[in-house]
Amino acid sequence: MIPAVILAAGKSTRMGRLKAMLSIGEKDTFLSRIVRTFQAAGVEDVVVVVGHEAGKVEETLESRGLHPRIVVNAAYETGQLSSVLAGLNAVDRPGVTAMLLSLVDVPFVSAATVRAVLQRHRENHAPIVRPVRGDLHGHPVLIARALFDALRSAEAASGAKPVVRAHVSAAGDVPVDDEGAFCDIDTPEDYAAALKRFA
Repeated sequence: MIPAVILAAGKSTRMGRLKAMLSIGEKDTFLSRIVRTFQAAGVEDVVVVVGHEAGKVEETLESRGLHPRIVVNAAYETGQLSSVLAGLNAVDRPGVTAMLLSLVDVPFVSAATVRAVLQRHRENHAPIVRPVRGDLHGHPVLIARALFDALRSAEAASGAKPVVRAHVSAAGDVPVDDEGAFCDIDTPEDYAAALKRFA
């Protein structure tokens, strides 16, 4: 069992409005698009970690007929690691061998990329599996159970990145031809450019 955790708790300060609720066409928001992508890839347990304006974010999912598990991180302002751990604690149970982790900033990743990441882990059990293209690395990132305790012991200021970087490997890097896996949207300019690119 490999659940997915989507981090959508922050204030989206650089964007100026909540990224989770930004529209992609008529059907989706950033968050609903990612939830649908994980579901299309066969992920049975999808957890969304919310914080800022949690109620509104949940309502946007429900209005689109989506009902992932919602975890409210009351401590979201202490940093992203608090949301990672809130999601980890929600999914960590017997039978879970790893978790997929994605930011709400990366809504255009494809289901094929998610499936490729899952398949690589099932083939070789690499502790970190991530999509790559050249020197770029993208989302989602798969983190094996063996690293769950390392995440729990991580420094709040540096977050999960040092744990991920310490365990990346050629075995866990999955080359993909998927622009969406590497498109991290933080500003209004990023948003406008991404809508044109993925229209």
